[in-house]
Amino acid sequence: MKHFIDLADLSHSELISLLDLADMLKSDLKQHKAVPILAGKTLGMIFAKSSTRTRVSFEVGMYQLGGHALFLSTQDIQIGRGETISDTAAVLSRMLDGIMIRTFAHQDVLDLARFGSIPVINGLTDLMHPCQALADLQTIRENFGRLDGLKMAYLGDGNNMAHSLAQAGALAGMHVSIATPPGYSCSTQLITAAAEVALTQGGSVTTGTDAAAAASQADVIYTDTWISMGQEAEKEQRKTIFTPYQVNQDMMEIASPDAIFLHCLPAYRGLEVTAGVIDGPASRIFDQAENRLHAQKAILATVMGSA
Repeated sequence: MKHFIDLADLSHSELISLLDLADMLKSDLKQHKAVPILAGKTLGMIFAKSSTRTRVSFEVGMYQLGGHALFLSTQDIQIGRGETISDTAAVLSRMLDGIMIRTFAHQDVLDLARFGSIPVINGLTDLMHPCQALADLQTIRENFGRLDGLKMAYLGDGNNMAHSLAQAGALAGMHVSIATPPGYSCSTQLITAAAEVALTQGGSVTTGTDAAAAASQADVIYTDTWISMGQEAEKEQRKTIFTPYQVNQDMMEIASPDAIFLHCLPAYRGLEVTAGVIDGPASRIFDQAENRLHAQKAILATVMGSA
């Protein structure tokens, strides 16, 4: 693995290796074992979008692996004033050992990898959120002891989170069922590709508009905010359209009796999920948040450890 940009770039064995490494690094941390495998290395973190979990987990992760993380806001570096991605990639490649970028356009990540000579990690784009999906799989596997054969239902906006969950679940051999309102569906091309991968692993990826059908007997119920960054002007319209997709106790009762609830955060109680669910016994949201640290350390160790 030279870069970590798109889960579709991984094989099943590479995915499982990352998860196994994440589990090992988590165990080492709990036992206070030092793992300085990135000693002397520096990660540049480019942020075009604000962040809590992404910034803290990558910065702390690099520190725990013996390296250093450098925060680079697009308001502070020249890329925010029009310097090209190609020039930025070339310059940073002379000074850093790796780049993590959290941005809007997915093409920016691809161009950084194309024009640079160091590993690039996709911290989030409008199209995908692969780091979060990897941490989600780690969380699910911790709860059920496996991934293959489990059903994961995603309810809400067909956004970057839905895309990466479809890819992750497909690679893991899960049955992913996505329910979105008409007009807010996922990328047809991406879902078709994920469904083809799922077939090779004994899983499936399906989409539709019926939230209850997607949630039926699901082992995992997942949702995300209805109003992502940049969509604030659509808030009232989206609240009306997405209300049937709210994860509430009635929705959880349709799922498997042992179902868990996941949300990538930040969450808005009373909108996409009720307080009774997100703060209830089925919720694993803070396990998810913690696992961002461990999953991303596995990514960092894999792509930067041999860089």
